[in-house]
Amino acid sequence: MSLLLPMACTSRPKGNRNANKIGVALLGLGSYAGGQLAPALQMTRHCHLAGIVTGTPAKIPQWQRKYGIPDEHVYTYDTMADIANDDAIDVIYVVTPTGTHARFAIAAANTGKHVWCEKPMAMNVAECKSMIDACRKNKVNMTIGYRMQHEPNTRTLMSYADNPPFGPITRVDAQAGYTGGGGTGWRFEKDMGGGALYDMGVYTVNGIRYTTNRYPTRVLSARQYTNRPQLFEEVDETTEYVLEFADGLKAYGKTSVGENMNILKATCAEGWYQLSPMQSYSGVRGERSDGVQLNQTVRDQQARQMDDDALALLEGRNFMIPPEEGLQDIRIIEAIMASAASGEPVTI
Repeated sequence: MSLLLPMACTSRPKGNRNANKIGVALLGLGSYAGGQLAPALQMTRHCHLAGIVTGTPAKIPQWQRKYGIPDEHVYTYDTMADIANDDAIDVIYVVTPTGTHARFAIAAANTGKHVWCEKPMAMNVAECKSMIDACRKNKVNMTIGYRMQHEPNTRTLMSYADNPPFGPITRVDAQAGYTGGGGTGWRFEKDMGGGALYDMGVYTVNGIRYTTNRYPTRVLSARQYTNRPQLFEEVDETTEYVLEFADGLKAYGKTSVGENMNILKATCAEGWYQLSPMQSYSGVRGERSDGVQLNQTVRDQQARQMDDDALALLEGRNFMIPPEEGLQDIRIIEAIMASAASGEPVTI
């Protein structure tokens, strides 16, 4: 299902200072917004940083100095409803902890602006549906920030699902993880969407899905654990799981914030292909068993993602990634957690 709207609904608002570009307001000024998205918006062709929304007013002067954002395009979480009257802003990009995505995405939709939301989409399927409903009610479009699906080598791998170079896929392996520490902050809080499965696991779940272009029918097994209980009191440090498809194909996923891993591999009847690394901010590369290299380059993944989505709005086209894509991954994540808790297979 698409949330594509008629061209009249995606036209440029009157009074926009950059009439040929989509004005983006970043909601949440944490490390990803400051370290990746804001710099990327300086490289984009079809969108620009038009405003900011923050719950930490002390950050405002620094952002204004760095990016030249006028006072009239600066908002707090308490005043963001006023964005409804700001013609310079077309999109609100939700870049807050996962546990707050539903709240802020719904508030963004209620301003009448289009919504971009970071992954994972939300904490559960019910929240995802409420976000989709809010966008439909307000007649705005929504997409989820799956930057890897915009990355060129990943798109090549995705194309193999419908044009298999080595016969049918017989197994998929997806692993994404890094060694983290600290024990404090939202990534260690259950209610905020902390833990390996939400933080990094979404790369593996989504990767399995776009590698096969299919949806699994059940979680065969899952295990969540920590080797550092003094740091991970509420959430998983590592999650391992096995997904099964209707024809018996199995996909093996592992995600961790205690181990470094970064690979997506499809084993086929007559060969294989893989990406390694499969989800790094830069340097994603792949290879095939016949020696073909997947080595296209992109200047900046986040800039590519936002330009693709901005151009879709400017041209009145569907977003590459509809919000239902995020909902489908959360449904699988919920099933993985249920299987880990019960020790039994769980139908998706």
